[in-house]
Amino acid sequence: MSTGGLHKRDHGGGIDAAAARYGGVRGDWLDLSTGINPCPYPMPPLPADLWHSLPDHGAEAALIAAARGFWSVPDHLDILPTHGASAAIARLPALFADLSRTVRIDEPTYNEWRASFTNAGWRVTETAAALEVYVHPNNPDGRLGPAPTKDIIRIYDESFCDIMPEASHLPHIGHESRDIILKSFGKFWGLAGLRLGFVISAPQVIASLREALGPWSVSGPALYIGAHALRDHDWAKATRARLNEDAARLDALMRDAGAGTARGTSLFRLFHVSNAQDWQSRLAAHHIWTRIFPYDSTMIRLGLPYAPEDWQRLEKALR
Repeated sequence: MSTGGLHKRDHGGGIDAAAARYGGVRGDWLDLSTGINPCPYPMPPLPADLWHSLPDHGAEAALIAAARGFWSVPDHLDILPTHGASAAIARLPALFADLSRTVRIDEPTYNEWRASFTNAGWRVTETAAALEVYVHPNNPDGRLGPAPTKDIIRIYDESFCDIMPEASHLPHIGHESRDIILKSFGKFWGLAGLRLGFVISAPQVIASLREALGPWSVSGPALYIGAHALRDHDWAKATRARLNEDAARLDALMRDAGAGTARGTSLFRLFHVSNAQDWQSRLAAHHIWTRIFPYDSTMIRLGLPYAPEDWQRLEKALR
């Protein structure tokens, strides 16, 4: 596996490129290429001073308290809000300079992890290492990472775990552990543009990362909206139920169209097909964008439609 140079990223999205290839303008397209909740958390009214004042410690403390309550974070762990999970991913290799600069990443998975470590000069391996990374549940196939162990430092990217909070490894992070849990506001909450993430770990780990990120890492509006949303447990419960129903509906549509058994999470569904490029092109002819993968020509991933007309559009395209 390559360890030199800048690692190339491959993501969902790219509607402008899809439109250039298949026609139409951006507004014509239904983007099902990401795992972002298509019905985001409703934005609360924002106090006007959030836009012209630097974020204060009280706003960050309110967000951290809401996060501790929502995720039941143990008292011995600290929480650091960040400007998106990706900002933390890029910084994490520097926190483990005392290790052998070899990391096991449970792949295939979200490719920012490999990019972060290889760009920092680490070697990525498929065998056991002192530091391991798991996306939990995994993107794109939904598999779960193993529980923490005393002999290995593990980073868990739980960006999609809010759909199944009972699976979180947070309750199992010990007092002396350097294990790390990442959370994202862009997926379950559907607020990717807010650029809000969280790192949860031992206080000494969080202190080092806080110093690396510098002051005012998270904007005042993001602190306010995040705290408001994390206190809304009823919305979270209702959203989990809706996503489960919609994922089952998508599975049935794709199965009837000839796709194989579905995997993934209730925010995205991964299907095995005979030729993923053909499936993507077929849907793109209807201005519906999906995700295929350079490492497997039989996999196609779809996020969830939300509006009734979007479901009808997908149903028509699959006939």
